[in-house]
Amino acid sequence: MDPALLSVTEAQTRILAVCEPLSPEWVPLEEALGRALAEPVVARFTQPPWDNSAMDGYAVRAVDTESAGARLRVVEAIYAGQTPTRALGLGEAARIMTGAPVPEGATAVVMQERTRRHNGPGLGEVELLDAVPQDANVRRAGEDAKAGELLLAEGTPLGIPEIGLLWGQGLTGASVPRRPQVAILATGDELCRPDAHRAGLIVDTNSPSLAVAVRRAGGVPHLVGIARDTLQDVERLLAPALASDVVLTSAGMSVGEKDFVRRAFDSLGVQSDFWGVAIRPGKPLAFARRGRTLVFGLPGNPTSSLVDFELFVRPALRRLLGQSDVLPVPVVARSAVELRKRAGLAHFVRVQATFKEGELWAEPLATQTSGAVRSASAATHLLHFPMEAISLGRGEAVQLFPVSWGPSAT
Repeated sequence: MDPALLSVTEAQTRILAVCEPLSPEWVPLEEALGRALAEPVVARFTQPPWDNSAMDGYAVRAVDTESAGARLRVVEAIYAGQTPTRALGLGEAARIMTGAPVPEGATAVVMQERTRRHNGPGLGEVELLDAVPQDANVRRAGEDAKAGELLLAEGTPLGIPEIGLLWGQGLTGASVPRRPQVAILATGDELCRPDAHRAGLIVDTNSPSLAVAVRRAGGVPHLVGIARDTLQDVERLLAPALASDVVLTSAGMSVGEKDFVRRAFDSLGVQSDFWGVAIRPGKPLAFARRGRTLVFGLPGNPTSSLVDFELFVRPALRRLLGQSDVLPVPVVARSAVELRKRAGLAHFVRVQATFKEGELWAEPLATQTSGAVRSASAATHLLHFPMEAISLGRGEAVQLFPVSWGPSAT
């Protein structure tokens, strides 16, 4: 490994060490998904407010249900939204629907499928086909929350269940970090917008692809344009972009005659943290800062740019949104083929993962080139081929990192 290059873990650690949640704002709950709470939430009332039935069936007393075959007199029917009119007495049962309050005296609910109905006076009788254990199919009051207790702690990421808890407390909004504003800048005389293609030019796919990735990660992307290969033009577009929370540049990071991004960083007071990570694809990654603005210099090759986004930019955006566990979580699989490489760089191989006979198997895509978008289009995961390893055998256990750029990812 080149001593000037950082390992993936070292680079992630240095990036996340300077990431802090952004200032909080109050937003409707439907806009808070994926962000973390900026303040704790205390339950306003008990939920559910009463013992209620977990299914359609019959509310019964324990003393009457110790053995199968008991026949009980049905004394009332209780539907969701109704209140029981009486307590259950000895030998009595109440027809009850899911979510309805359990009457006083009842200790369990027997599911409708485990009963047999018999006609008779009033609402007839019900025969229990099984003994019914205490508390069966009863959701107790306060099972979700008790009034006055801590419902969700500060820093809790808000998924759909957490937002449901807040809605259940009558809340319609929450205090969460604001969404990071992300400026995206492409560089290169050869690039053009998708609607301006002509002979001799290459369509800039990095900028719009990164914009979609940023939006999916919870940020707000802003395409600031394509800088031509002059120091003046790079500075012209980069200077206002530095007012954003995050800046993503693509290409222009090397030391060639027309690579001006580094020089623009210096002239605009952007302080570099590191240049280069020991990975393939994505080795020419730069990370820098000006004040609280995070600046990522991404490679010009489209797939390299996406891999670096997955490993380094997306975790930073998630941390800005207040989340603590932000790094991609690996899953264990088996390699479907033998893989070989030289030691010194960690490879992140684009693979399709499928289940076969109860195990997850990773099949590398036919092409692993970093300059073609198509080489990433079918990937479901990145297979981590460790830095110093030179071979992985067929069937060997490997770590896979799911990618967020696919059609089914979130």
